[in-house]
Amino acid sequence: MTATLEQRALKISILVTLGVSALGIVFGLLSGSRSVLFDGVFSTIDAAMSGLALVVARMVVKEASQRFQHGYWHLEPLVAALNGSILLLLCFYAFLNAVQGLMEGGNELAFGIAILYAVAVTMICTAMAVYQRKLNRQVKSELVRIDMHGWVMAALITGALLVAFGIAWMMEKTSYAYLTPYVDSLLLTVLTLCLLPVPIGIVKRAMRDIFLIAPSALDSEVHTAMGPVMQREGVLSYTSHVAKSGRGYFIEIHIVTSPDFACENGVAELDNIRGQIVERISIAPEHCWFTVAFTADKRWI
Repeated sequence: MTATLEQRALKISILVTLGVSALGIVFGLLSGSRSVLFDGVFSTIDAAMSGLALVVARMVVKEASQRFQHGYWHLEPLVAALNGSILLLLCFYAFLNAVQGLMEGGNELAFGIAILYAVAVTMICTAMAVYQRKLNRQVKSELVRIDMHGWVMAALITGALLVAFGIAWMMEKTSYAYLTPYVDSLLLTVLTLCLLPVPIGIVKRAMRDIFLIAPSALDSEVHTAMGPVMQREGVLSYTSHVAKSGRGYFIEIHIVTSPDFACENGVAELDNIRGQIVERISIAPEHCWFTVAFTADKRWI
């Protein structure tokens, strides 16, 4: 059910994003606004990334295969890193374009058309962000969360465009009318600088998963869960390794026992110890690759 909701959210996002991107490109060309055109191109790339995210969302819920024996969880941070990197490059290019526009004296644009676009798209983007935020409370998907951030970014962009275009439209009837050609390029410069932290954050989180940096919270949970186990007679020490890749978590624990470790119920006793550890870890079993090994020889840890 969760996977179905996730995929449906991404499908709806793709369709709406394509519509918004078409509006941005058309209205950008009609109004002569670089910032509106940037908004349309931004939405086009976002739609492509949402399509890729949908493909990955379908793959990560599949069973492991002979080729991918640990499943497809590792694809999720790769897509997130690609998404963030492309958005980062787009912001950088738009910033250079805006600076060039300021150096060239700005450009004239039709504020009426630009304002109409900004009103419509701000409402659409805000509605999509609210919808995905509400849905992701149940789904808890990294892909939907990233897509939601994209809609929040788009809403902020077009909301800022609306305010700036409204002010510039009123300035045309004042003694400051000579400044209005600079409004579009100046606005685009500010927007790109403000948006830079978002793709940087996406890439940073994705890289943590790609490089399998141990989540500190999960590492602490494992050590806490091992506390009662270490009180058992015959349990000498342990080592643990944790990692996160997309929505998947990998937990590996090696327990060193004495050679005469009391195991009255055989394998059932060992499974009981595993169960006690799992109960104290908050990660859902379907999202966790969990291994507990026992040995009386430290060479094997």
